[in-house]
Amino acid sequence: MKTIASFYIAFIICNTILFSQDSLVEIKNNNDFSFEIRYATTTNFIGEKLYDCEICLLKPQVAEALKEANKYFNQKGYRIKLYDCYRPLDIQKKMWKKVPRPTYVANPYTKGSVHNCGAAIDLTLETLEGCFVDMGTDYDYFGVEAHIDYNNFSEEIIANRNLLSNGLRKFGFQTIRTEWWHFSYKKNKSYPILNSPLPCEN
Repeated sequence: MKTIASFYIAFIICNTILFSQDSLVEIKNNNDFSFEIRYATTTNFIGEKLYDCEICLLKPQVAEALKEANKYFNQKGYRIKLYDCYRPLDIQKKMWKKVPRPTYVANPYTKGSVHNCGAAIDLTLETLEGCFVDMGTDYDYFGVEAHIDYNNFSEEIIANRNLLSNGLRKFGFQTIRTEWWHFSYKKNKSYPILNSPLPCEN
């Protein structure tokens, strides 16, 4: 009986830990942030609707850092516009099937994407009045102009990009070279790859 009881307790503890690891919190779609979740539409590089709803889920620590970053931008007259947050691994596989280019799409069969952990966000800025802020290219533009080290732009665009990247670095986010819109939370190494579907209401 002791053996069975010990096994049962271990099973409960293990499942509690796994549930805790999988926990994601929602960034609410309100006036604090602007939403344009492109994969909930056909306006994306795949040309297909990949999500059933417009939702942003992140690990709790990442969500808190993002909220603090948004407060920082608010003080400067801007707010964050969200393009993508947590992305289930099955969606990553669909993207890879269409565009198997690791420069722009993380390979789901090796390390996967930090998006699959709920620790990366694709985003931009807009003014508090909802006006467009020019970053030089559209979101998910696959070309050198989207690289963070590309400087053949006006001073205004370069200043906008610097405002975005420098501001987010203050709150623990890091860039990748090929996408000005992508920011990964630095402390993401312990986060597991997830494949939980997005909790969309029917």
